[in-house]
Amino acid sequence: MIMFASDLDRTLIYSQRALSEMGTPLNKEMVPVEKRNGENVSYMKGTALNLLKELASEALFVPVTTRTYEQYNRIYIFAEEIPVTYSVTSNGANIHYKGEVLSEWTETVQSKLAEECSQKEDLMKLLQGYKLPGKLKIADDLFFYFILEEQITSDTKKQIGDIAAENGWKLSLQGRKLYFMPSPVCKGKAVKFIQKREGITQIAGAGDSLLDVPLLDVCTYPFMPRHGEMASELMSANTFTFTKFQGANAGEEIIKSVHQLIKRSSTPLQESL
Repeated sequence: MIMFASDLDRTLIYSQRALSEMGTPLNKEMVPVEKRNGENVSYMKGTALNLLKELASEALFVPVTTRTYEQYNRIYIFAEEIPVTYSVTSNGANIHYKGEVLSEWTETVQSKLAEECSQKEDLMKLLQGYKLPGKLKIADDLFFYFILEEQITSDTKKQIGDIAAENGWKLSLQGRKLYFMPSPVCKGKAVKFIQKREGITQIAGAGDSLLDVPLLDVCTYPFMPRHGEMASELMSANTFTFTKFQGANAGEEIIKSVHQLIKRSSTPLQESL
């Protein structure tokens, strides 16, 4: 039995900005998958979407995202075209099963937060002297991020990353968003919880950022887009499978690869939950 646990933004779906940055044209091959205030804001290749629909009917597909549940719900394909049983949001802080939050998981995370890391307010005070150039956002009262107006230097990133680590937090830069995440909030741990709950034997996973590495570390078949935040550092380690393409083409490549894995698998297919 195989589960496909995948990050969304810059892995399977792409904003107009991300498409532009990666040289992927917004043409008739691209289909909208998310709306905000009535406007299409994220896309994927139509061929990739169709293959993902097929994949989700044959295996347990679990979206795994740093988005809050409210932000995740803007991606309307998961309600209209690809109904999902589980979703992991807020970087692993919350697991929803058939649309309802799993309180047993939430309680586990809250206990770890109290034991293992500083309060977000304390970390924010330590960062005040850096005057990070962007708008501060707080998500689910759990973590925070800056929507940067300009990129920070590598020295600044290292300095604030060290401060975060000393306080039990992680730093991740994804496009214009600079995330500060408490270490106990982890995509990989959430996916392992689902694996145990469902008796899953193999996990295929995909993700593009530092926050996705714990997810990929628990996967039997880990995939990372070659445009990923950590790709240049991790490629030589041969730990993950890196795509040949970047941008939306990488998303399609990952879905094709996982679909082939499922087809080759001799294990029973996931039954309807």
